[in-house]
This record gives sequence, structure tokens and C-alpha cells, in this order.
Amino acid sequence: MFMKTLQNIYDNKINFPTFFERKIKINNYNTLLYGAKSSGKTFLIYDYLSLNEDKNYLYIDENDFRYLDFSKEDLQEFINTNDIKILVIENYSNHIILPKVDSIILSTKNNFELENFELLEVLPLDFEEYILFDTKHQNTTNSFNSFLKYGNIAEIIEYKEFKKQHRNQELLELYENNATSLEILKLLIKSSAEIKSPYWLYGILKKDIKISKDFFYNKIKEYEQNSIIFLCQKYNQPKAVKKIFCFNHALIDVVLYEKKFANIFTNMVFLELYSKFNNIYYMDGVDFYLPNENTIVISMPFFNKMLFSNISNKILKSIDGLYIENITIVTISNYDTMHLNEIACDIIPFYEWAFTN
Repeated sequence: MFMKTLQNIYDNKINFPTFFERKIKINNYNTLLYGAKSSGKTFLIYDYLSLNEDKNYLYIDENDFRYLDFSKEDLQEFINTNDIKILVIENYSNHIILPKVDSIILSTKNNFELENFELLEVLPLDFEEYILFDTKHQNTTNSFNSFLKYGNIAEIIEYKEFKKQHRNQELLELYENNATSLEILKLLIKSSAEIKSPYWLYGILKKDIKISKDFFYNKIKEYEQNSIIFLCQKYNQPKAVKKIFCFNHALIDVVLYEKKFANIFTNMVFLELYSKFNNIYYMDGVDFYLPNENTIVISMPFFNKMLFSNISNKILKSIDGLYIENITIVTISNYDTMHLNEIACDIIPFYEWAFTN
């Protein structure tokens, strides 16, 4: 029975779709991909297999309800008999004991260490990648408007306009099938681009649902490990309350009737930075500080010189003693150049900044 199941899986070869280049690739024979659902893990696996078409592969999805348990011995025997070179296990749960084979590619939403495996974090599309995937729009401005409104998940691009918001709601429910956990996730997404402590959030949630503090804190840790939620630390203050960000800025609109455009935009800026830089911090009056780049980034969708002047003293106080070469102010559409003391400030639209930064 088990060998017949494996044979059926093996015979069901993948019809590879048309591929658009992504900035990340599978480069190691043994790789564990992790990240939120619909972030692109399967796409990268298909890309890897298509580039190794001369090598025999076995593709198993543990979420396939036709899947049956089989032993390591069954799997090893099948691999040896059929000269399998690449084993792929999607939605890997540590349930299958891994056999010996030339290459093993695993995908999971959980971030965990596996000996002799490269750990590869898979994020949704950054804006440059989105432009490549978005063949419907004929100019950058239209693509940017769609990216801002509907988010960074590749599959959303293919949906009709009136179905995109609903699909984002469906995806949110796929991330969590437990009602209590979903409420935690929704609360964190509502708090995106805001400085809110877990303790404060827990106090808000327990007014509405029965929940233990340990469960709440463990879920936050899980979401952070799985790249669903990011916690941005305050510079030189590791014990300070962290700023919360979500892996898909469009989900903020899914969980809120109230429009938080500035939060959505700032979250989008953060994700663009996170895809390119390792060390990102916030400071008082400063959305993002990149110490390795000697620069700070301010998210201000609708740039206003008066508003910037009002926060300039706070910015100068925060960066006092730091070597800052440049200040970038990311906007919706404004261009300008100015100075804060001796520091050059570049005011630039997101869609251009994302390509040059």
C-alpha cells in the first residue's frame, strides 16, 4: 500500500508554470524554506526543480489529504529503486524521517534548525519583484497603487480587482485556523507600525476572550519566528518596547474598518528595508535607523515641510553623536532636496526609492 502511494505521487509530475525571476534562490542541496503561507516557497521549489530537470525527483506534500504514513525504510527503498536524486517535502512537520538522497528541499511555516540544512527565509515580493510579476499594469505608478492597496502576495496579482480584498481576508484565515490564535494575530496586525508592548496588548485581548498570558506570549514568539510578525528594536535600548510590523501591509486594511494609511505605508517601507538590510532600528522621531548604512529613513507619505520642521528637533536629538550621512524621506509622490543642519535630506517617492535603495 505504501509503495503504491509513493508510486502514485512519483508518477504525478509537476507541470511547471512560467517563472519570473526572484531575488532569492535555492542554492544549497539541502535547504529548509520557511515563511508565511503564500510567500512563495512552492514557487522557489518549482524553480529549483525546473533547473534540475535532468535529475529524478519525488515531490511530497504533507498537507495533501491523499498522503499516507510511510516509514523511512519505505521511502529509502523507493528512492533507491527509482534512482531519485531530489526529494521535496512541502509543509514538512518532522513527521517523516529523512532518508539518504543527493538533495532534500523542505518547506514549512515553522522556523527551526535542521542539521546540515541551509535555512532560507522566504518573504513575499518586494516592490521590484512585484513590478516583474505584475504584467497587467503598463506603468510603475499603477503597479505601485495596486501594491499599496492589495499587498505583496504574488497570487493576488492574478485576481480580478473586486475579488482581491476578499482573497486577502481568506488568506488571513488560512494563516490561523484556531479562533483564539486568529484573534491574537488580528490584534498584532492592527498594531502594525506602532509601539505597543505584549503586556498592553494582552490586557486589551483578555477583556474580550479567555486567554492565558503564556499562550499569548508564545504565539507572538511563533509569529516572529515564522516571519509573519516582525518586532523592530529601539536603537541602543534592547529592553524598550518594540515596534510591530506585519509581513503583508495590506492585511492592516483587512482587520480594520478605520483607515490607517500612514501605518500601511510605514509597514510597506519597513518590509522593503527588511528585504535588503540586516540591522534596522527605530528611534524617537525616526522611523528607521540603518547603522551599517549611516542613514535614517523617515516614512512620510504626504511630505509637508512644516510637519518635518516640527519633528526635526526630535530627530536631531536622537541622532546626536551618530555619524549620519543621509536622511531619506519616503513619500507617495513628492520629490525634493533639503538639509537638516549639514545633513542632506532626499525626499523621494516610494516607487523610485525601492529601486535605488
